[in-house]
Amino acid sequence: MIKNSFSYLSGAALLATSMSASAHFQMIIPSDDMVKQTENRILNLDLLFWHPYEGGGMHMAKPVKFGLMAGGKKRDLLSKIKPHQFTDIHGDQYDGYTVSYKLKRPGDNIFYIEPAPYWEPSEEAFIIHYTKVVVNSFGLEEGWDKPVGLKTEIMPLTRPYGLYTGNVFQGTVLVNGEPVPFSEVEVEYYNKDGKLKPEANPMITQVVKADSNGVFTYAMPKAGWWGFAALNEDENTMKHEGTDYPVEIGAVLWVETHDME
Repeated sequence: MIKNSFSYLSGAALLATSMSASAHFQMIIPSDDMVKQTENRILNLDLLFWHPYEGGGMHMAKPVKFGLMAGGKKRDLLSKIKPHQFTDIHGDQYDGYTVSYKLKRPGDNIFYIEPAPYWEPSEEAFIIHYTKVVVNSFGLEEGWDKPVGLKTEIMPLTRPYGLYTGNVFQGTVLVNGEPVPFSEVEVEYYNKDGKLKPEANPMITQVVKADSNGVFTYAMPKAGWWGFAALNEDENTMKHEGTDYPVEIGAVLWVETHDME
């Protein structure tokens, strides 16, 4: 496990301000989380940096990496992404990207992104959210529990697709391949149309903590896309206008739930 002297401190001062403000989430939202053999094999994915519940946007720079891991092999898809303007619930437009990918073989497809560092003046910190989503193709449930090898990532202990509303989801928070005990995990629902109105600010971003083994648990109460962001502080800093600032590294995973009919 990672030692506390290594700066991976859940609830560090860097993150204190982010909890009182709108939560940032790097997003990868595919057009489907399970593609059957009889369905269209072209998968469309939206890449955006957003406040999922509140519907506010942020400009997203071109990612450092965007790829796919399937069948134990990685593919670089960065050259395939296309700039796209996303409109938030206020009618403002923000830079993001889209990509189309033709699913070729049965199994689990892990799409992942390493975004460019995002400077957040209000937090006096850089934000890098390493993000994944898993899409199952043609019914072969194989590959979802394999690590991609990102600097930080959530390793699902629950299969991250085929989930019913109310299912419990569990995952392990990793940094540099090691579990991080007591990591703080923010959870938000993708309130795409903005129809949901929270009763109070704490209802926007749910917060859970991992246990001593880096494992967290959350039950999703509504159908749709849910984002899990495990936040830690990097051991390295980055410069902004000649001054060193901390870096919030987030392990983000998106999963979809479905109502049982």
